[in-house]
Amino acid sequence: MKNKIIPLLVAGTALIAGCDQKSATNVVATPTVAKADAIAEVNGVFISKSNLAELEKEIAERSHGQKFPKEKLIEELIQRELLVQDAIQKQLDKSAEIVTQLDSAKKTLLTQADVQNFIKANPVTDAEVKAEYDSKVAGENGTEYKARHILVKTEAEAKKLIAELDKGADFAKLANKNSLDAKESQNGGDLGWFVAGQMVAPFSEAVVKLQKGKYTETPVKTQFGYHVILREDSRAQTPPPLDSVKEQLMPYLQRKKVQTMVETLRKQAKVEILVPLTDEPAKVPAAAADNAPVGQTVTEEVVTEEVKDASGKTVAEEVVVDEQVKDASGKIVAEEVVVEEAVEKAPAAVEKKVAPANKK
Repeated sequence: MKNKIIPLLVAGTALIAGCDQKSATNVVATPTVAKADAIAEVNGVFISKSNLAELEKEIAERSHGQKFPKEKLIEELIQRELLVQDAIQKQLDKSAEIVTQLDSAKKTLLTQADVQNFIKANPVTDAEVKAEYDSKVAGENGTEYKARHILVKTEAEAKKLIAELDKGADFAKLANKNSLDAKESQNGGDLGWFVAGQMVAPFSEAVVKLQKGKYTETPVKTQFGYHVILREDSRAQTPPPLDSVKEQLMPYLQRKKVQTMVETLRKQAKVEILVPLTDEPAKVPAAAADNAPVGQTVTEEVVTEEVKDASGKTVAEEVVVDEQVKDASGKIVAEEVVVEEAVEKAPAAVEKKVAPANKK
């Protein structure tokens, strides 16, 4: 059998995860492992069967159920143990960097353990789920609306479309031809069923005011552009049954319990904050302000004079150059980024929610 570490595991998993070493008790206190409960012995250190079970679980989660031969998993744990023992022999466990990382990892694990312990001791009850459902879900007897819209860039375009509708034009056809939100999908501007809260305020307010079968007589302006809206129908919102939302309510109620617990600990604790809560702006010497060259900000001058690396080269100058990095063609990359951001922010939908509106 070749002594080969499984590539999937090496990166990021050698953090003493499979180490039951007696010689490393100064790094991590590990339980004593009996020979009967071990899968292998490495230089007098037993690797427990529970380590193998944990590794198998880890593999299953990372590889979506894929399994590896047991001999390879055991070899992985052996090689991890060898690496840990070698690191301890070299006293790497005593380096300031490793000690700091271990302390941080310990605090993270203890934080997670405390939360899990609290949740286990204070489980969410069926009565709590029912009360949350009654107040937040079943109690919402709102209205759902079904609407179409035509989105354009300018108010003039929207007014022109309204004039065509007044002459009897088909709303869906106008949307397919003119709407920024329907040209590609060719869905006639259909937004499906939604509640008012799912839309930006000006849009939802216009829909609520419209009568069934009517469209807006004046353009509705939002951050996306100008809308012409047709309200097709409305209906009473039917809340989902308790069983269908129970699994969604449970984590929410658990978080509320944990938050209350943490807030209680905070109130009972004696806490003193030792640093300013806001960053103070750097003070500019008066002489620097007077002598700043035309077209150059005072802040830039102060930084370029004071911040230099070991070679004496001004770091701030490098930063300024990096902000206007050009590609091989000489085009400023920063400008390309701005353009890409602008494209991404172009109005592609009216809704505030991430998922697209339900189509009919």
